[in-house]
Amino acid sequence: MGTRAAVLCAVAVMTAGSLTAAPAQATPRASAPAPVWKTCGTSAYPTLQCTSLEVPLDHADPSGRKITLALSRIPHTAPVFQGPLLVNPGGPGGSGLALAGFVASALPERVAAQYDVIGFDPRGVGRSTPALDCSPGHFRPVRPDTVPTTPALEQANLRRARSFAAACRRTYSDLLPYLDTVSAARDMDAIRDALGARKISYFGYSYGTYLGAVYAKLYPERVRRLVLDSIVDPTGVWYQDNIGQDYAFNDRHRALIAWIATHDTVYGLGKDPAKIEAEWYAMRAALAREPAAGEVGAAELEDTFVPGGYYNGYWPYLAEAFAAYVHRKDTVPLVKAYEDFAAVDAQGSNGYSIYASVLCRDAAWPRGWNRWRADTWQVYEKAPFMAWNNAWYNAPCAFWPTDALEPVNVANAKLPPALLFQATDDAATPYQGGVTVHRLLARSSLVVEEGGGNHGITLSGNDCLDGYLSAYLASGEAPHGAGVADAVCGKSPDPEPLTTKAASASSRGSVLHRLLGFRR
Repeated sequence: MGTRAAVLCAVAVMTAGSLTAAPAQATPRASAPAPVWKTCGTSAYPTLQCTSLEVPLDHADPSGRKITLALSRIPHTAPVFQGPLLVNPGGPGGSGLALAGFVASALPERVAAQYDVIGFDPRGVGRSTPALDCSPGHFRPVRPDTVPTTPALEQANLRRARSFAAACRRTYSDLLPYLDTVSAARDMDAIRDALGARKISYFGYSYGTYLGAVYAKLYPERVRRLVLDSIVDPTGVWYQDNIGQDYAFNDRHRALIAWIATHDTVYGLGKDPAKIEAEWYAMRAALAREPAAGEVGAAELEDTFVPGGYYNGYWPYLAEAFAAYVHRKDTVPLVKAYEDFAAVDAQGSNGYSIYASVLCRDAAWPRGWNRWRADTWQVYEKAPFMAWNNAWYNAPCAFWPTDALEPVNVANAKLPPALLFQATDDAATPYQGGVTVHRLLARSSLVVEEGGGNHGITLSGNDCLDGYLSAYLASGEAPHGAGVADAVCGKSPDPEPLTTKAASASSRGSVLHRLLGFRR
């Protein structure tokens, strides 16, 4: 939840090919016909299979209107079958189809082979139908400067927020009351039923941690194993969580600035982080006056650097673009970085449409703009990097056409032991979220990446973290310690500057961070 929308660079999943039988140990129930899986493999995930599942739009009216969920699967191959493992990349608005292939390939083969790894596009997302797209091109550049230093700028941004909410109302008024986390959790139970499984295991990142915790609250007896990575604070959904995010992203942006200072011999921007930060804001001011290539203004610059708060693998590319602009007024690397890391929103707004629809419906947001204005200026005084960008991203919730639901209290003493992962310096889901959920989920274990700042920390190359994950999925084994954390792992190393100009976009960051997208 919270910052750059659930923008995915997921592998396209095509439905065609031969039929595959359901696993022998998954006995279908009469209430839900077994899905018919078809091969839809890609070069990356050749054994991927796809199907679709009808679910009620309104779970309180199971005989009423139906919608369709798109599902994917990497089937188990081991004699020991531990059942389905549902995976979700977050968002809300993230497609989980390719994530099934990634998780199955990134886990040790002996562990993945024991599960049917199940990906799914939640209701309204991607290949599920109907899929929302309230206002195509909503993020098309160049947008107004996000910092409303004049009444005209504030009104321009307010018009955008109101128009997006109005577009969703015009096109999807029949769907908006049913786009929320509880409905998505009930969809997950429909998937479980269709798979013929008495229990499911679940592995969720980011917003997917909240979705998993809500599912566990609704159906604790149907959870076998539960893994939550980069954890949403459920006590702040969603307005307060976003304010907390603003401070954390500001800190993470300063971590990038400090990293640039340590590599002054490469970037030539000096060794004083305060001066480099001032230079960054000077670049922002210049782009507000004259957008680079008529495409990257102040708002787009923020969009470009926000992903660096999620994943430090992007830092070398951002630093090169920054240095090229400062030293030579060369905007080509900056425009390239924008197109690589930030421009997906400008090309399609399905992810953002679901992001707004779910978050605006899940919980109450202030309806008076004066509250937003006062709170955001207060944040901006201490944490200017993303305060207004994030406020406008969420501003449609001030004008949303549906009533808000009550947030779910995810406290749970009925679950089997869950395994939680959290980095101490995560910006998108700050550390306190992991601590809070650890307290709320009885018998859970918390594994902390000390000093880590990336968002989505398992299956990213940290052997310590991945060892705990694999042991838990294989046998249910989880660490138990005496402190706040049950186990602590060292952080993954920071990146090195690029050593070749020939580095391609495909090498930028791990596949996981492309699948997770930006915003929770």
